[in-house]
Amino acid sequence: MNEHLLLVEDDDAIADVVQTHLVGAGYAVQRVADGRLAMRVIDERRFDLLLLDLMLPGADGWDVCRHVRARRDYLPLIILSARSAEAHRVLGLELGADDYLAKPFSMLELVARVRALMRRVEQLRQPPAALPELRFGVLRLDPVRRELRHGDALVPLTLREFDLLHFLARHPGQVFSRAELLGSVWGSGFDGYEHTVNSHINRLRMKIEDDPQEPRLIQTVWGVGYRFGTGNGS
Repeated sequence: MNEHLLLVEDDDAIADVVQTHLVGAGYAVQRVADGRLAMRVIDERRFDLLLLDLMLPGADGWDVCRHVRARRDYLPLIILSARSAEAHRVLGLELGADDYLAKPFSMLELVARVRALMRRVEQLRQPPAALPELRFGVLRLDPVRRELRHGDALVPLTLREFDLLHFLARHPGQVFSRAELLGSVWGSGFDGYEHTVNSHINRLRMKIEDDPQEPRLIQTVWGVGYRFGTGNGS
């Protein structure tokens, strides 16, 4: 069965081209041109991936992104935007986007990024290996169910947030540079930049640290990178 993608784009010319190429690549594509309608559609049916423009009528892409990441179920998300400044890219990643593609972009690159993210999601659907649960304080990280719990409460994490936390927690005390984390968590083929790591670290700290300004779990090693620990320090 084809993966179902939701394309949220109010420019019909761009939407026509994107839809044509994605359908040609084997995906089923539903189009929405309004941010508020997009949020309603997302709540009403299941999609395998969301392609999201930022400048939309009704509600902008930032609002849609926040809405998606406030849900318990994980929806892979790629932002497609004419806003190419680094600040916009960083904000998109801070809000939980898995990827950010600035307009104008190559249709071949778009299809390649969709396929790469879908492959990653498909790998998560495979029967997991028996990996041990990791505990740090009141937090429990279950790599089989891909869940993080604070006591009995589930802590929602995106795909990349979980992978980054799991990688660091499996190597306590070891210092990793941003480039090393990009290669280990995002993969050697990821066409990103090191600030991506900073954004994900900041989001994780907001979710797992008692005081994100004085982190005890994900610690910064100034001038080098990050390490995972349970003692003092930042």
